[in-house]
Amino acid sequence: MRDDVLVTDLVTRARTGDKQAWDALVERYAPLVWAICRRYRLGAADAADAGQSVWLHLVEQLGNLHDPAALPGWLATTTGRECARVLRAAHHPQAAALLPDPGHLADEHAELPEQELLAAKQHATLRAALTCLPPRGQQLFTLLTCDPPMHYTQISATLGIPVGSIGPLRARYLHMLRNHPAIAALINTDTAPPANQQYQQPVVPP
Repeated sequence: MRDDVLVTDLVTRARTGDKQAWDALVERYAPLVWAICRRYRLGAADAADAGQSVWLHLVEQLGNLHDPAALPGWLATTTGRECARVLRAAHHPQAAALLPDPGHLADEHAELPEQELLAAKQHATLRAALTCLPPRGQQLFTLLTCDPPMHYTQISATLGIPVGSIGPLRARYLHMLRNHPAIAALINTDTAPPANQQYQQPVVPP
């Protein structure tokens, strides 16, 4: 399903109270919201405040979106405004320097999220593909991507498998991820690069 069609479908279903569709929207675009908060150099607490306000605004305005496919741009603009609000409320010293120029707001967000929107799309696609792995594969990737990283001996003890099996299992499940239809479609069609550029695959857990 094309990305704009998918987003339109999710928004339409979320408007009718479909919780799964709402959760899918949040899952898909939370990385975009957080990336914009980082651009404004917000701390964790302030970023959480701004992000929560963005989603609350979306709940209120979901029925008023004239073009559901334009949701990413709406989120980008709303997140920027919420970040500015948080900075003003905190009387942050860099607030004046970070507040967007209203005259350039449209241009700023027209340029903004190409890479961040792509990252959000990749993140959502990867998460969907991960849920299709066997439970052991999902557990393995969860442990492999812990912060701080877990040692192989800890992973071995947690999953009850030999240390020497972790590498082969990881390779097997990575192969399954790369052959998942959603990942394959993302790699081969939606984000196909110009002929003179080499494609960079979506990041998958190491």
